[in-house]
Amino acid sequence: MYNEQLEKLIEMALMDGELTEKEKQILYKKAESFGVDLDEFEMVLDAKLFEKQQSKKKAEAPVSAAPKSDKYGDVKKCPACGAMVQAFQTKCPDCGHDYSNIEANASVQKLFKLLNEAENERKDDGVSVGKVIGGVLGKMYGIGGGDKINAKKKTIISNFPIPMSKDDILEFLSLALPMAKKKGNLFTKDNEENKAHNDLAPTWKSKCEQIVMKARFSMKEDKKILEEVSNYARELGIK
Repeated sequence: MYNEQLEKLIEMALMDGELTEKEKQILYKKAESFGVDLDEFEMVLDAKLFEKQQSKKKAEAPVSAAPKSDKYGDVKKCPACGAMVQAFQTKCPDCGHDYSNIEANASVQKLFKLLNEAENERKDDGVSVGKVIGGVLGKMYGIGGGDKINAKKKTIISNFPIPMSKDDILEFLSLALPMAKKKGNLFTKDNEENKAHNDLAPTWKSKCEQIVMKARFSMKEDKKILEEVSNYARELGIK
């Protein structure tokens, strides 16, 4: 992918599955000398480090017996009555058991953790004269390259897995509701705080729409939960 000498240095630095600050500085300096984009290089380096650490963990992990499964192949069973469960169902059609303990693909807390980490990158990035001038010009004339951190946040929200259980669906909607509503009025919507919020609001709303559609499909038999979901949908103007 990169110059052979640079690849060799990366391989040597990651040999023990660790990357010290000194090693990182050396690699960045060498990458820069070869004309490599440092943002791209950082992403590739992190990926290689993660891959190395995962390989190391697998090599060290003891072999254990497979855990008892509640599946027949890819089909889940109801833990209460053993009936087959179709994908995305949150309630057993045979015995009425609620699958409230089904784990979501990733928790809502994980989403907010990722968003906070992205925001911290903005703080760590610091402020330069060029950025200040660019920001002023952007505000005056509506030009500029856009907010990279907000763009990253939009990607995180858009790609975040839709929750699977009714508890996670309701939790997500309750937390996302204020994020999906735009702030301010005609005179205040473009102030710094509201503008940043409003830039992300459509992305939050789009994710909520996906979740509402999923809930309406998977919770057809649960009138109470459907009513709660419909209330959130009405507040967001989702039909």
